[in-house]
Order: sequence, then C-alpha cells, then structure tokens
Amino acid sequence: MSGETKIDPTVEAATEPPKGKERFDRTRITNFLLRNLMALVVIGVAIYFTIANPNFATLPNMRTILIASAPFALIALGQTLVILTGGIDLSVGSVVALSAMSGAAIVVGHPERMLLGAAVAILVGLLAGLVSGLVVAYVNVPPFVTTLGMLSIASGLAYAIGKGAPINGLPREWGEIANTRIFTLQAPVLVMLAGFLILGIIMARTSFGMRIYAVGGNRIAAEVAGVKVRRILTSVYAISGMLAGISGLILSSRVISAAPYLGRGYELGAIAAVVIGGASLKGGRGTVWGTLIGLFLIQTLNNGLDILVVPAYWQTVISGILIVSAVAVDMVASKRSTA
Repeated sequence: MSGETKIDPTVEAATEPPKGKERFDRTRITNFLLRNLMALVVIGVAIYFTIANPNFATLPNMRTILIASAPFALIALGQTLVILTGGIDLSVGSVVALSAMSGAAIVVGHPERMLLGAAVAILVGLLAGLVSGLVVAYVNVPPFVTTLGMLSIASGLAYAIGKGAPINGLPREWGEIANTRIFTLQAPVLVMLAGFLILGIIMARTSFGMRIYAVGGNRIAAEVAGVKVRRILTSVYAISGMLAGISGLILSSRVISAAPYLGRGYELGAIAAVVIGGASLKGGRGTVWGTLIGLFLIQTLNNGLDILVVPAYWQTVISGILIVSAVAVDMVASKRSTA
C-alpha cells in the first residue's frame, strides 16, 4: 500500500545487537561470576560482620587481621607454587611445628644462639620440602601420598624433640623477631608483603615462573619444550617447605614458645586461600595476587567469626565448606569455558 512506510531490512538488522556477540557477553559475565562467586560470598559475609559488630571495621582490628595473616600467608604462598604445578602439599602444618621446635630447642637457655636457632628453623623447613620435592620429582610418588607421609614424619619429629611437650622458657630476644616494629608495622607483616611482591614479580616476569605454569598446564609438553620438569617440581616443594619454616619461626616468636601442634590445620586454610583466589587444583592456572585476595578473605571471615564469638570448631566446618564449594565452582567454570 502506498501509505505504508517500508523499512530497509539492512537498517533494521544494523540496529539489533548481533546474537553471537550478545551470547558471548552473557557467557563472559556468567564465567566471571562463577570464578569469583566464593570471593563475592565472603565479601558479603564481611559486610554482614561490619553491620553486626561496629568493632569489626576499625583500624586496630584491621591491624590484627594483618598480623594474624602473616605466618599463614607464607604457607599460602608456598602452596600456590605447588598447586600451580598440579601438586599439593599437605605437610606444611607439621613442618611449621617441626621448624619451630627445632629452632626453639637450640635457643632455649642460650640467648646467644638466637641467630643460629632462627637459621635452623628455616633450614629444617627447607630440607623437609626438598625431601618431598625429590620424592615427587624423581621417584614419581603422587604428591598427595608424599606430603601426607611427610606430614606424619614431621609431626612425629616435632613431638620427639620436645618429648611430647612444648618448649617454654625461650629468651626475650626470641620474641623480638615477630614483635619488632618497622615503619609502624610489625616485622612479620613486612615479610608477608615482601613475599607476595617478590613471588608476584617472579611468577609474572621471569622464566622460572613461566616454567611453573608450563609444568602445571601440560607436563609432557613442557618436557618436550626443554623444561627441566624435575628441577621445577623439586624447587617448588623446597620453597614451600622453606616458607613453612619461616612461618614456624614467626609463630614461635609471637608466643615466645614452641609446641609440637603448632600450625595444625594450616594446610587446609592455605589450600582454601589458593583455590578461592582463583587457582585450579589441576595446575597451570592461578596467581600470587589471587592467593593474596583469598588469604585476606579467609582471615577476615575467621576474624569476624571470632568477634561474634563463634566456636573454633564451627570455623573449621566453614573452612571445609569453602574449600569444597570453591573447587566445585572452579570445575563448573572450567567446563563452561571449554564447552
């Protein structure tokens, strides 16, 4: 009809968004929300804590969270490197105790041996991680079995050093290691920040970091490309053990004593921080900065539960739920990204 206005089909099509692009955008948004779902949940919980108790969002409490995070952060950093290679380190909690007991046994009654005790604590952690790494890399024993065995060995040795009891009576200088303030921040907090900065740069800017990702992404392809896979595997477990040793030193210094059960359960919290931070337990994906976010989310949650006087055993339950949920979300997100 002459009165009708004809619309050019090409103009009409141009005004509509491409269906493929719209579907792509929706997929990207969905995948982003899935990968960060656990972080968003914990952030929501933190907001709830702030509303429930005004003392939560205060500067002194934030400082408390930082101080509590420091020894735990070092373990999470080491766990990040191990998980990026597709492995896992279940021994770090016991290595913390063994390192603390070893250093304390040398220092007790002998203040002049403080530097030696600190060095021994770190060296013991390094050796424990090195042994695990050599077994995983050269004997091909699965990381789960290897580090589970090291967990038992380190725990037994920690109890043997103290003959089943904590080591008390350490010199006052031992406590200064963790309680010294530098630029208004306690030394362990600065060590934590330095650790994240150094490893973040190493993983993002160096060939060593690229090789770790390569091993976790595809071990066979990495070997074909000339990557010395066994050396990489050995090194990440050794680094994990060394960081656990430093953590044991810090924890022991904070309370000026050492106990064979120090660090118990830390491995679960470290795994939770790494996975919530976006790393894949299959290896090859994750970042140090993601672990930092996951770490502070976990510590914020624990701190908020403490303020609300939630029993410690429920905190353990919540930590386990977070681990399983984060892995489940990661699996769903991985399937969607490959579909």
